[in-house]
Formats: sequence, C-alpha cells, structure tokens
Amino acid sequence: MSGNKNDEQSFNILPHPAKTNNPADLQDPAQHGGLQSASANAYNAKGPHVPSKEVAEGLEKPKSRDELKAEAAKLNS
Repeated sequence: MSGNKNDEQSFNILPHPAKTNNPADLQDPAQHGGLQSASANAYNAKGPHVPSKEVAEGLEKPKSRDELKAEAAKLNS
C-alpha cells in the first residue's frame, strides 16, 4: 500500500427495504401461507358442502349419547 488517502476503502450506509417494523412485510404472502396465500385463500372460499338427498339417506344414523359413552368405556378399558 502506498498510504495514499485515495486508496482507502469507502463504506456507505444503505437504506433498509422495510417500510414498517414488521419482519413479515418483507416476505411475499403468497409464498408463505396465510389467509390470502395462493394455496388457501380464506376470503374466496365456497360455502359449506350440502350433500344430496341420496347421499344423506345413505349415511348411518348418528349414535346416541349412551351408545357413545358405552363405546368409549369399552375402548378405554
């Protein structure tokens, strides 16, 4: 080194890309999930599925509270 002042390194402070103090603002929401991600957009969801009458008739009758308690006791013993 020649010791000349023009040969010294110069450093600059660059602005940070964040607009807020929230680290999540720097990430792409479609890439990392969330309510409005590309995989599951909660705001554009369809309504509940209502099965047709034929499908509903083909389902078994729900068990009573007593039947469920008896089955739970059988499984837990």
